[in-house]
Amino acid sequence: MAVVIRLQRIGKPKQPYYRVVAIEKSRGAVGRPIEILGSYNPRVEKGVEKVQFNAERYAHWIKVGAKPSETVATLLKGRVAVEKSPAGAKP
Repeated sequence: MAVVIRLQRIGKPKQPYYRVVAIEKSRGAVGRPIEILGSYNPRVEKGVEKVQFNAERYAHWIKVGAKPSETVATLLKGRVAVEKSPAGAKP
């Protein structure tokens, strides 16, 4: 079973909204995901509200071998580093 982390569109026509999901690679675009990890709203201006996800579960799926899509990797690239850094650390 090859698991990938990708976006799954759930928005209305011309109002995109996406879920960040862990899903089997062989399932279609509207297939049932194994787990919902977060959401992505491209229509929001602020970055914090634009992408919301569970960093612990994302790290778990990466650890067990799930491959993120290019888009998900780009969206979560900076967020994962910020979430894992110690509270007192300076970038």
